[in-house]
Amino acid sequence: MYKKYEHLKEIIASYDSLIVAFSGGVDSTFLLKVAYDILGSKAVGITASTPYIARWEIDDAVCIAGEIGVQHEVVQKAWIEAIRENPKNRCYLCKHALFSSLLDAADQKGFSAVAEGSNVDDTLEFRPGRMALGELGIKTPLLEAGLTKSEIRALSKALGLSTWDKPSYACLLTRFPYGKAIDEKALRMVDRAEAYMIEQGYGNIRVRYEEGLARLEMPYEHSVYLLSDRRLAEICSFLKSLGFLHVTLDLEEYRHNSVAESSDMEKGA
Repeated sequence: MYKKYEHLKEIIASYDSLIVAFSGGVDSTFLLKVAYDILGSKAVGITASTPYIARWEIDDAVCIAGEIGVQHEVVQKAWIEAIRENPKNRCYLCKHALFSSLLDAADQKGFSAVAEGSNVDDTLEFRPGRMALGELGIKTPLLEAGLTKSEIRALSKALGLSTWDKPSYACLLTRFPYGKAIDEKALRMVDRAEAYMIEQGYGNIRVRYEEGLARLEMPYEHSVYLLSDRRLAEICSFLKSLGFLHVTLDLEEYRHNSVAESSDMEKGA
């Protein structure tokens, strides 16, 4: 692991300057921290704020960048019209548009490269957005160094980063079935619902939206606790106050592709 870490530092040192696409998650925080340690003021984190990124995630990114001490910018991005219908290639379309804008920012600022936090584990899952990274020449130094998610967490802990055990998150579009036009109200409902659940102590949460129904996905042990939580009635009441007609708990726990399952079931109906 530490040999990979040293290799990562060599990779980053080979860049004259670097913009890091910064979400405030485990991987991008670790990458930005190492980039700042190596490159100093020649490393900058940029966070894209879109209508389908949770507001608390943007706030988190600002706080974490402040902890590192690195220069950080939040750039507001409007809807990418091609993804309003939530197509299966939404991740590719989104990443292509957002990283193209980061390359433009690099040109304007005179920075030599743009990087993001993909790691070895990401290659084991279907992630269509990775194709856009390759097409645009975006650097993936964590992947190049051969680092896995567990190694990044361990190194983050050793570096004193507060994100070392932070759960992974994804944009709010992943809470909706493919092919369903995204309703702005529903998007805000999911955003507020997940922020509320995190405040109640359920950090690793997904609130899937299905025709007015809130389907909660969380690790099994959290599900067991929720069912005995004395605040359960209060939690359900709050979620319904957001506009959900029903609140359900998915007994199969959180899983990466459950939104695809919903889309496939609808097609077979």
